Amino acid sequence: MESVNVREIVLDLLLELSRQNEYSNILIASVLTKYDYLDSREKAFLKRVSEGTIERRIQIDYVLDRYSKVPVKKMKPLIRELLRMSVYQILFMDNIPDAAVCNEAVKLAKKRKFQSLQGYVNGVLRNIVRNKDQVEYPDRETRYIDYLSVCYSMPVWLVEHFCNAYGREVCETVLQSFMTRGAVGIRLQETLDEAQQENLIGMWQQAGIQVERHPYLSYAVKVQKTDGIRSLAGYDEGAFAVQDVSSMLVVEAADIRHGNTVIDVCAAPGGKALHAAAKLAGTGQVIACDVSPYKTDKIRENIDRMHMTNVSVREQDARVKDETMAGQADVLIADVPCSGLGVIGKKQDIKYRITQESIQDIIKLQKEIISNVVHYLKPDGVMMYSTCTMNPAENEEMVDWICREYAMEPESMARAMPEELRMLADKGYMQLLPGVHGTDGFFIARLRRKTKDAV
Repeated sequence: MESVNVREIVLDLLLELSRQNEYSNILIASVLTKYDYLDSREKAFLKRVSEGTIERRIQIDYVLDRYSKVPVKKMKPLIRELLRMSVYQILFMDNIPDAAVCNEAVKLAKKRKFQSLQGYVNGVLRNIVRNKDQVEYPDRETRYIDYLSVCYSMPVWLVEHFCNAYGREVCETVLQSFMTRGAVGIRLQETLDEAQQENLIGMWQQAGIQVERHPYLSYAVKVQKTDGIRSLAGYDEGAFAVQDVSSMLVVEAADIRHGNTVIDVCAAPGGKALHAAAKLAGTGQVIACDVSPYKTDKIRENIDRMHMTNVSVREQDARVKDETMAGQADVLIADVPCSGLGVIGKKQDIKYRITQESIQDIIKLQKEIISNVVHYLKPDGVMMYSTCTMNPAENEEMVDWICREYAMEPESMARAMPEELRMLADKGYMQLLPGVHGTDGFFIARLRRKTKDAV
């Protein structure tokens, strides 16, 4: 097989991302699948440099603008991405000699028909190598917002948003958490007894995977250093699902009873719907809906793998009323589309794509969905409203709007929560923060219909 240049694969991946045709986590996974024949070290390098260059883009561009006569914004796209990935290696990968980074970048510039810019690429990178320990970043005391923006590669407006919403100390804790390689959340099937759980975890550990029990829920674990979730023992048998503990807490707080009808209106890829089905233990029904064949196929794939028999799937736009579901739900799960600010640590390019204007469009969509799906509730039914974001306008303010418009009220979730979260959950809604609560950034609200004719 013809040898490949892993750095060139990274370069092409970054160029594709710059066109914003796909999210980075999806594209990187696709590229790793395509080049699955590479050895583990090459795949690890490909993943690290791709993810790191995206994650640290603002800091990298700040450094480039200080040591390049041509501003980053005016660089040719290929040269810009080549320099970014090279600066990432120089600043953050001590195991790679700086000279090798510079030489490989020059070779790639020539190979990609930029011979005239070889000297420029070499000069910029060697200038950064000489000065990398003396870069003057914004002063922490006098330019705190700019300091956080550059050193944590977060757009200024988002730094201001997090500081205003949660205070400076929590803001920096959240930004630090986004820069930490997080573990993958796993929900073990609750039908597994303790011995079966330990046996499964033991097999993973023998395969060199780091496994940690999550303190919040007995069936929640975190895994790291895996070549892929699909390769884990028990995957094909449906012994577990990929799910962050914050998502599991939505279903815990719903207090689902045997025989209930649960409707999940934005269900893909099916984590909460399948968790709800597990709580029903073969009784009742879960109706899992989403807007496109691609999304409903994802749900069906997981239903089949997890061997669930009490879940049906519908291709349904949550903004369009399905009269057959009117008044049917004991529990309505509305994990609505959101800005995704709580999962930036897993999807780094969210921070570059999201805008204040697009958030307003998202809020409008959330209201359209709620205005429709609230009709699926039975009298006295419970709506679980959730998002994977940290934005009061999409969270606490949305709860206020729902309660005002549809005669609903928050209901304490404390009884269903782990001890560490009970005070936070007592008012009927809670904001979970990465780096603070050991979860994704996630909002959960439990809302109950007040009257039979509320809507």
